[in-house]
This record gives sequence, C-alpha cells and structure tokens, in this order.
Amino acid sequence: MMKARHGALVISLDFELHWGVRDIVSPHGSYRQNLLGVWEAVPRILALFEEYGIAATWATVGFLFAKSRRELEEFSPSIKPQYTNPTLYPYDEPTGESERDDPFHFAPSLIEAIRNTPRQELATHTFSHYYCLKPGQNREAFKADLRSALAIANENGVEIRSIVFPRDQHNPDYDDLLIDKGIVCYRSPYLRGIYRTSNKARYTQLNRPFRLLDRYMNLTGSHAVSWDHLQGSKLCNIPASFFMWPYSPPTKHFERLRLQRLVASIRQAAVYGQVLHLWWHPHNFGIHIDRNIDFLREVLRVFYYYRHNFGMRSMSMANVAAVVMENYE
Repeated sequence: MMKARHGALVISLDFELHWGVRDIVSPHGSYRQNLLGVWEAVPRILALFEEYGIAATWATVGFLFAKSRRELEEFSPSIKPQYTNPTLYPYDEPTGESERDDPFHFAPSLIEAIRNTPRQELATHTFSHYYCLKPGQNREAFKADLRSALAIANENGVEIRSIVFPRDQHNPDYDDLLIDKGIVCYRSPYLRGIYRTSNKARYTQLNRPFRLLDRYMNLTGSHAVSWDHLQGSKLCNIPASFFMWPYSPPTKHFERLRLQRLVASIRQAAVYGQVLHLWWHPHNFGIHIDRNIDFLREVLRVFYYYRHNFGMRSMSMANVAAVVMENYE
C-alpha cells in the first residue's frame, strides 16, 4: 500500500519537431508554421513553468541534441530499424547542417534552455523517434537506438531516467533493456471506456464524437489515478490523463468549458490525493501561441490554488517514479 496521499500534477511534453511527424507532413507544407512556432512556444512555456514552480518532463528525440549533421551521424547506431513501411525510416531524411539553417531537425539551444530552467526533466523520446511495434524493427535495433539516445544525452550532461514511446508504442519485451540502462518510468495512454483501443474501425468511429465531447463535458470522469494504481516494479507506468488540446478557432466559444473540464479533474486529484497527468507536443502550441499560453496559464493558476490549499504537488515523471519506488510496500 502506498504511503503517498498528496495530489500530484504531472506534465510531460513530447519534444520532437519534424522528426515526430515526418511520415505525415512535410516541413515545407501546411504544418510548417506549427514547427517554426516551437521556437517561440518553448521559451514561453518554460517561463510559465518557472513562474508557477512547475516540474515537467520533456521527452526529447535524441536527434535534436545534435549540434550538427556530422554529430547526428556520429551518434547514430550501426544497427537501424528496417521498417516494412519505408516512410517510417528517418535516417534518409534531408536535413541542413545545424539549427542555424534547419530549425526543424536540430534544437540544442532549446534543450539547453530546458536544462537551465528549474525543475525540468529531460527524458528520452528515443533517439530516432523509434516505433517499437512496427513490422521490421526488432530488439537489437531498439537496443542500439536506446544506446545512442543515452549517449548523446550524456554528451550534453543529461542523465535519462524516463521514456515516452513514440505513438505510445510500448513493447514490454524491451522493458529489461530500459531497466538495465537506469530508466525507471514510462507514460502509457489513457485506455479506459471510450478511449480503449480496438482493431475494429467501426468501434473507433462510433467513439470519436464522444471523445470530442469529453474534451468539454465530463463524460468519463476525472482521468486521475490513485497512487495505489501506479506500479511498484522497477519500471513505473505513469498513465496519461489528458492530452492538452491546442486552441482551435472553430471551437473558440467552448474554451471555457474545456478549461472547466480540466479544473474539475485537478480538483479531484487534489482533494482525493490522486495523480493527474497532462501531456502535449510543443508544436501543438506552435500557432495561436498567445491563446495557448493564456490557456496554460489558467490551468496553472488553478493548480497554484490547490497547491497552497490542499498540498497538491507538481512532479516530473521521474519524481513520481521515485515516490512510488521508495514508498511502495
């Protein structure tokens, strides 16, 4: 039985730039502004986190650490995934020489800004935005990718303790590799009720409108989890609660409802001593930046109230794993 009974707000961000969407969109297409906007959004998010004393986990694609194309190649593993779908293979992606001429594929200065902001955890999003469940990849390729991710982070003075799997593709057959390298936790998706995954397209299609409504109305509860729900093994699963949907002009009149939905969940976690885990990508905030930052500020103001009145805490993924592992009986 867990001893921890305080509420906790966990925030994790998947920091990937174009590497996370390269199989879907071009850096020169309609999503270009979202990606360029990351360079404004990240410093503003960090400033808010520092203002409100927020701990956060930045799951970062290893490629982004590279200061140059040459360094990226030097840290690339000799064993690479041979995906059946060739569009998933990232090593042939055209890039510039550094972040100075290619802000879509390199970001060492943003990583340094994260490092220099108090209470921020740099985690891994794998080296190459690796897909652990896609046909063509295997254990040896993942092991090599993980080794490269940790090596380039270590070269920059970062010790990796947490992982977020690209597209949430957790492969339990690889857990021992993570544990062996000192990784203590990962994030899983919220998979209850209408959020359960299914191979049946009709099931997913029927649930889509209910998931949309659930952003604004409480159809499925708070999504917070009790401390007892968290695993006490050597690899702690810290499930996501909500994706932080970005501002969208077509739904602008429902922003207050969206905020109230999150406020109710934060209150639930604070009052009942539960864990609420919010996540998003920096590029989600890459357009309508002012609107997104204002919304985030409102969420953090609510957390600030519950921190001072109910003892709620802001925790990174590694912070949560440490509490689970130290206090689990």
